[in-house]
Amino acid sequence: MGLSLEALLAFILASTLVEITPGPNMAYLAVLAASEGRQKAFAAVAGVALGLLIVGLAAAFGLAAVISTSPFLFQALRWGGIAFMLWLAWDAWREEKSEKNEFAASDAKYFRRGLIVNLLNPKAAVFYLVILPQFVDATQPVLMQTVVLSVVFVAVATTIHATIVTLSGFSHQMLGSRDKRRGIRRIMAVALALIAVWFYWSTRG
Repeated sequence: MGLSLEALLAFILASTLVEITPGPNMAYLAVLAASEGRQKAFAAVAGVALGLLIVGLAAAFGLAAVISTSPFLFQALRWGGIAFMLWLAWDAWREEKSEKNEFAASDAKYFRRGLIVNLLNPKAAVFYLVILPQFVDATQPVLMQTVVLSVVFVAVATTIHATIVTLSGFSHQMLGSRDKRRGIRRIMAVALALIAVWFYWSTRG
């Protein structure tokens, strides 16, 4: 595939450093696990992973390059992501509803949310276009290397996200009463709104 072991290990290290830096995915998954439990948060992790993989494959085939060079498309994704995070904050602030759906349906909802958050995140495309190419050997088949590195990045990100969910999920076990759950949902709503503000600020350039 053209990738040396040294380049692969260096890319894994770079991906790890990027992913442990606080960002929208980390914050969203942490507050989700604490407020709704690990099962729903792991469903969101799966959605995030699929979103990252789709963006990575799009970058490999050139679509992300088109988006990054088009101010209109970049801003459309940017504001779509901000609006979606604010909608999630409003939805979390609302009163807790009785559970009428089965867990499968509820998990699917959080899977979709994780997926949408990443598809509307132009910073993911920037990572694939700015950082990933530095580890590609131009003398070897570029497409195959890009696809492999994209899959590696998704694996690293998913491992870190699953760890965050596992650790944050412990706090959910202590939130047995409705009042406690309402309080953590309100905290989650504020956190999501702050993530939207952070997302706006970090992508304004």
